[in-house]
Amino acid sequence: MTTSARDPSTYTIRGIQEMLGLSRGVIAGLIASGFVTPTRGKRNEYRFTFRDVVVLRTAVDLQAAKIPPRRILGALRKLRATLPAELPLSGLRISAVGNDVTVREGRSQWHAESGQMVMDFEVQPSSGNVSFLQRAPARAAPVTPDAAAWFRRAEALEASDRGAAESAYRRVLEIDPAHADAYLNLGALLCEDGRPGEAIAIYDQALRTKPHEPLLHYNRAIALEDTGNATVALASYHVALRLAPDLADAHYNAARLHQQLGDAKQAVRHFNAYRRLQRQR
Repeated sequence: MTTSARDPSTYTIRGIQEMLGLSRGVIAGLIASGFVTPTRGKRNEYRFTFRDVVVLRTAVDLQAAKIPPRRILGALRKLRATLPAELPLSGLRISAVGNDVTVREGRSQWHAESGQMVMDFEVQPSSGNVSFLQRAPARAAPVTPDAAAWFRRAEALEASDRGAAESAYRRVLEIDPAHADAYLNLGALLCEDGRPGEAIAIYDQALRTKPHEPLLHYNRAIALEDTGNATVALASYHVALRLAPDLADAHYNAARLHQQLGDAKQAVRHFNAYRRLQRQR
């Protein structure tokens, strides 16, 4: 896959999944945290720049170092919040040392999550590019068939064997029926495979135990849109926004549906909220 200097936003979510082997759940988490801010294509699909790919590639290497997805997202979110605005991401070296995510800029190195400085006796001058370092040796943990292990397996399988990934997500839910991330990822996978009705059933099952999780309502709305049920989808977007008023993509999709249903006033209100939230990122 190549990119053009005249048109930098040429990567889609599916293209990035195929190129990097990164799960939709991690990509969505990085978008939701504001660490990457893709634009929208003609069909409302996400479009990513090459700089976004660099950030996502960082997440891939941390995932390969067996850092759990939640810690990857947490570390990158913390990193974004603490970096000065003028510091380019390309000036950083982000890596896994044991079970920790560390950041190096120039001759300084610190833990991404705690901000605590790290003593490093082998610091090399930064070349100005993101460097992906090998994980330092860590004590191997025994493999156990718990929900967390099955969830990691499911995420790893999404890019190569979607059927096996689906089975692994369902296994997670057998072990832990309240595992919200498994519901989210499984539902998204089903939608991508053209099975929105099954995705809705998964989200409805999840909402019986997690009724206050905004992303479940948001993803349910997307699945409902895929079935052509715009009115019910809009209601789900509104529930998501009551629970998380700063969920920018829910404002965008609600605005689009209000416009489609002929309610220009509400469409403008949600479009304005979306633009305001984008400026705050």
